[in-house]
Amino acid sequence: MSLISVIFGRPLASDEQDETKIGPLAGVPAMGLDGLTSSAYGPEAALTILLPVGAAGLAYIGPITLVILALLAVLYFSYRQTIAAYPVNGGSYTVARENLGVWPGLLAAAALMIDYVLNVAVGISAGVAALVSAAPNLHAYTVPLCLAILAVITLLNLRGTGEAGLAFALPTYLFIASMGIVLALGVYKTIIAGGHPQPVFAPPPVPAAVEAVSLWLLLRAFASGCTAMTGVEAVSNGVSAFREPRVRNAHRTLTIIVGVLALLLGGVAYLAHAYQIGAMRQDQEGYQSILSQITGAVVGRGSFYFVAIGSILATLCLSANTSFVDFPRLSRLIAQHDFLPRGFAVAGRRLVYSGGILFLAACAALLLLVFKGVTDRLIPLFAVGAFLAFTLSQAGMVQHWRKSTSNHSRLHLWINGIGAIATGIALLIILAAKFTEGAWITVLAIPVLLTLFKLVNRHYVKLTDQTIAHEPLDLTNNQPPVVLVPTKGWDRLTGKALRFAMWLSTDVVAVHLSNLSGEEAEEEEHRVRREWTEDVEAPAGRHGVPLPKLRVVQTPYRSFRRPLLSEIDRLKSEYPGRLIAVVIPEVIETRWWHLLLHRRKPARLRAALLKRGDHRVVVVNVPWYLED
Repeated sequence: MSLISVIFGRPLASDEQDETKIGPLAGVPAMGLDGLTSSAYGPEAALTILLPVGAAGLAYIGPITLVILALLAVLYFSYRQTIAAYPVNGGSYTVARENLGVWPGLLAAAALMIDYVLNVAVGISAGVAALVSAAPNLHAYTVPLCLAILAVITLLNLRGTGEAGLAFALPTYLFIASMGIVLALGVYKTIIAGGHPQPVFAPPPVPAAVEAVSLWLLLRAFASGCTAMTGVEAVSNGVSAFREPRVRNAHRTLTIIVGVLALLLGGVAYLAHAYQIGAMRQDQEGYQSILSQITGAVVGRGSFYFVAIGSILATLCLSANTSFVDFPRLSRLIAQHDFLPRGFAVAGRRLVYSGGILFLAACAALLLLVFKGVTDRLIPLFAVGAFLAFTLSQAGMVQHWRKSTSNHSRLHLWINGIGAIATGIALLIILAAKFTEGAWITVLAIPVLLTLFKLVNRHYVKLTDQTIAHEPLDLTNNQPPVVLVPTKGWDRLTGKALRFAMWLSTDVVAVHLSNLSGEEAEEEEHRVRREWTEDVEAPAGRHGVPLPKLRVVQTPYRSFRRPLLSEIDRLKSEYPGRLIAVVIPEVIETRWWHLLLHRRKPARLRAALLKRGDHRVVVVNVPWYLED
């Protein structure tokens, strides 16, 4: 077995596609980690905004979370309808494209792609933040840890969606179980204590207030807290990843994800207020995440604490997997519509779209490097793309139900209509609250992506216009080409190239380029012509085939390309209307270190000929393989 097969797994045949499909058990870790783990950074992002009002801000995290949960419920019912109506990949992109038009669909696609990239960066940075909370000595290694985790997730996804989902199942369900125990025990202790529980391990005191509570501050906190909903659309964007019955499995997965997320968000908000736990700045020494403080306050800093924190770390880092499942599928759809390079639509050795996976990993790595792996710096960029996609998807579904003749279409229309209005209002609040904090980067990135889509599509439209055939094959004036063979002298490479050239045409011209001068040039030309007479013309004469011509051309400036191009132009003038086939003999290296021993002249010549864009010139490579 090769090293590549050990790392990436054996190649899968196209008819093994069904074996890579997943059910709800693998669907929750494969597509739900983004949504589930947002409970770790969503409430913390809101509490970070409330820091200036001190302990008074903890009284508002409950109402803010209730509004977020109400919006989450609207999205749940809306996306159930989307999954049933469009059980394909693409989610918001597909819905918006089919109901609102091509460019609204591309706007949704751009928003989703940006959201997926940010989800990878935020999830991994938040996971490393959880690790640093438990092991402060690792604070200086934040960026290398982020990049190492990104590399592992990328490799797992290159092995296939099914394997990634199964690999992530254990930490996902361990996270759900451990946080469920912590939150349930914390709520129980709070009720028993009359709303004022005593922490096992006291959290750091909440800083004193430096400003008063204002409506604008609460709106900003709500906008940051909305990052807790950014993974809800994942199931609808990757429905084709599920095995049959596809819609039922997708509905079950969505229900589990949203139900668990709602319980986590509600529990975190309730215990943060009960135990008086506030956010801390991630870039300060001694940083403790909200979940770390809650876990320590409820169960202390014993072995269970480290199990819980370990599960949080693992699932936060692996939450990037949601993007790795959906981003390549979305990119494939866009590429099939000719708005992204067609390579994004090609399945790799493991039946995953490797181009999308690698592109996503590269973009996320760049973000982690630029923002130094700090979640608080990435959060302001988050949620804008997700809520723009939410709004366009819901608006598209409204249009879908308006055209539908279903008996329940009016009820469905109202559900998606409420979803469109609610997510639209939330989007406006997020834009207003987070624009100056960094959301402007996302707002700027969306038109950049749309411009990229347009340029790629323009190229493919131009390609189609120039290559499409409106008439049958034209065989008039279909003469054999005039063949030109560059040669450095008589050898086995030249012999192989000449045999092929003389098979193609009776008009063959060999060009020997000499960079010598004076007597040396004369001696070389004499030797080359003598070899040509003995080794080429004599055998050709004996077999009664037309003799190939030889031209010896001096290159005083030691350049072989320009004189050869001049010879091609001469042949074009001498043989008007005929193709010129340039047959280039080339040594093919069989070891990497061979590349260091050859000047790659044939490759450079081929590039120069193709760059010319001459429709009358055809380039043919004749390989000569070195034996070991």
